[in-house]
Amino acid sequence: MLSLFIIAALFNWLVASHRMILGLYTLPTIFSAYVYGRRHAVLTACASIFIVLILILTNTGLFVRPALRAFEFDEWAEVVTWGCLLLITAYAMGTLYERTERHLVELRQTYFGLLTILQQFISNDKYTHNHSYRVAFYASTLATQMGFDQDHVDDIRAAALLHDVGKLETSRELLHKAASLTPEEMAEMRKHVQKGVALLEPIGGSLRRVLPIILAHHDKYDGSGYGPAKGDEIPIAARVLAVADAYDTLTSDRPYRRAVTPFEARQIIVSSAGSNFDPDVVQAFVDAFEHGQMEIPEALVT
Repeated sequence: MLSLFIIAALFNWLVASHRMILGLYTLPTIFSAYVYGRRHAVLTACASIFIVLILILTNTGLFVRPALRAFEFDEWAEVVTWGCLLLITAYAMGTLYERTERHLVELRQTYFGLLTILQQFISNDKYTHNHSYRVAFYASTLATQMGFDQDHVDDIRAAALLHDVGKLETSRELLHKAASLTPEEMAEMRKHVQKGVALLEPIGGSLRRVLPIILAHHDKYDGSGYGPAKGDEIPIAARVLAVADAYDTLTSDRPYRRAVTPFEARQIIVSSAGSNFDPDVVQAFVDAFEHGQMEIPEALVT
């Protein structure tokens, strides 16, 4: 913000007509309206007006020509008109920004509502359906804990909702088998990642950003996962999803084993840092766990 005022002052020195510089003092207001909203924009406009008045009253020469001792009436009228227009601009642009933000929030809610409905239709079994809900909660919590911006958090949440969509084409007998899977069955189960990406690939728009996350969410940090990627080669969003997916899998009953307690799951994940999971993501998981942020809301407990 300060840099914009400095730039405006430099332009004032360069421009021969001192009145032209008043237009440059609009820049901080426009910036505030675009980034922060109406309240901040109005405050910035008031600050700009205050600075201009101080410069005029102190007769610095920035607005008052050296040959004149003070502004004439018509010059004051010009400055007052400029100040009023600046306030109107701040209020109008700030209001437009806030309305746009509200619309974006509504679109985001609609987007995830449609994803939820889609996920309900395509789930091949109740476990997969509820598992995806919970993983979406855990993954978005971890992403927020790691300081991701809202767009990245939304992408991870969407990927979590759809990460097991490939199981739609996996037989229920295989999904619910109580015994350990044979090597052939495990190879078939692993195909759900590629199948899921193939199902979602025709979709355009922002959903295409989640495809690399889904494709890599079973890759392991040491390179021993489904794919060949390891370490930082794996998208950070996929590394976050991997921890969230593992935590919910460990704390949920499955046909072949009973669920472990959250504290036991925490210890298993911590012991796998650097092998299965990114140590930075594991640390974020531990921090969130210790602050009670990994406790699933009652609405998602099934």
